Amino acid sequence: MQHAKRVAKNTGILYVQMAITVVLSLYTTRLVLAALGAEDFGIFNVVGGAIAMLTFLNSAMASASQRFMSYATGEGNLDKLKKIFNISFKLHVVIAFILVIVLEIVGYFLFHGILEIETNRIDVAKLIYQFLIVSTFFTVVSVPYDAVINAHENMFLVAVLRIAETMLKLVIAVYITYATGDKLFVYGMLMAALSITLLVFRQVYCHKKYEEVAINFSKYSDKKLFRQMTGFAGWSFLGTSTSMIANYGQTIIINSFFGTKVNAAQGVAVQVSGQLSAFATVMLKALNPVLAKSEGAGNRGLMLKASMLGSKISFFLLMLFFVPVLIEMPYIFDFWLKVVPEYTIVFCTLLLIRKLVEQLFFTLESSIAAVGNIKQFQMYRSILNVFPLIVTYFFYNAGYPPQTIYIIFIGYSILLALITLFYAKRDCGLSISYFMKNVFLRCVLSFGMAFVFSAIPLYFLEQGFTRFISVVVLSFVFFVLTVGLVGLESNERTMFKNIIVSFIKKTKANHG
Repeated sequence: MQHAKRVAKNTGILYVQMAITVVLSLYTTRLVLAALGAEDFGIFNVVGGAIAMLTFLNSAMASASQRFMSYATGEGNLDKLKKIFNISFKLHVVIAFILVIVLEIVGYFLFHGILEIETNRIDVAKLIYQFLIVSTFFTVVSVPYDAVINAHENMFLVAVLRIAETMLKLVIAVYITYATGDKLFVYGMLMAALSITLLVFRQVYCHKKYEEVAINFSKYSDKKLFRQMTGFAGWSFLGTSTSMIANYGQTIIINSFFGTKVNAAQGVAVQVSGQLSAFATVMLKALNPVLAKSEGAGNRGLMLKASMLGSKISFFLLMLFFVPVLIEMPYIFDFWLKVVPEYTIVFCTLLLIRKLVEQLFFTLESSIAAVGNIKQFQMYRSILNVFPLIVTYFFYNAGYPPQTIYIIFIGYSILLALITLFYAKRDCGLSISYFMKNVFLRCVLSFGMAFVFSAIPLYFLEQGFTRFISVVVLSFVFFVLTVGLVGLESNERTMFKNIIVSFIKKTKANHG
């Protein structure tokens, strides 16, 4: 119960942050698209868009370091925490330098025969790529600091930094709207500068706040722990980097066959999907330290229970926003954007479906990482990550439309889910039959029922604001009904009721 309250509190903090940042981020995207135009927005998505992938790389790599820190916290070992931080810092400095070299080599080939960019825009695209490389270095070096913040479950700091970042991005968007000169260059430079500034702030904060953040390589060394962390970080990095390559590879392959205007549609779809998915992602950020600490304390049963409940709740959080958006997507895009790039709606629809499939199994991946035996899982996952790009290339050569890549990646997500289930059973002791019956089936039925009933206004009303509001209201009503009656088991309903009652009592006591 104490774990549940802590997760609920941290999740609540992050949701306040998300309520602010989602609206601002979506409005910022509208401003940037209008200021740059579809062509330059597409170029930024191809070249500078990789900066966005660094957020994914950073969080995934931080989770590897966080696993050891949370595990040691569960053991109550401060000296081990200091050793873990120092080893993690050394590892990530090496990784940062390697990545810079690799990106410089890759950049040569990207700009000499792979990317389809207009000749008059190639120079600014190269400059944006260099901004990306500088951001990459600082992002990777700061991974141990992000791991410390997450291991301490300091979600208030995470929320404050995220709100500050979003507001500064809005300032940048407003600035380039009225700026003279090359707006794409200015936007790329300011975005890189913003990421570096925020990462440096995290480092300074951690050195002042947390006792284990003390760099002394000679004093805090441990060869056995170094081998364990190197192996774990290496396999984690393999899975993370191939996943990043697969995601960025989608941008490259779309650009090669269809040009930057289709990349603009992809950029908008990714932005919408990312913002809507963030409500579920922040819950996992609050949950992951609990999984590792539970495993570190030797309580595997609690770890699995928290993992399966996390799968449900994160899926339901996606469902809350995805149902009305999937039903009324054409109206939403027409209202939101001045000009909707072609293929945006079909890209976004398929991407949201893929997110729903993946969300059911994300916490199981965290459980596998908490146990620590990740070598085979990451090996097979890495091979699977690049496979869809190869398949897509042959389909595009055969003349298939741009949305084909998203259909193929949905199939990839299903295969990855099966692999995750296998290793969760083998390494964590997960009961697949229990998971399928009490997590997967309940989630799918809840979503299907809520979607069907929420779509009723489409048969009686014309597209417009009245129908949109009707869909939103119905989707919320049927979300509550289906999740409460179908999605949750009786003990889970009781637990949530107790958490809410406890939260209300505490709030009244604080204001009494």
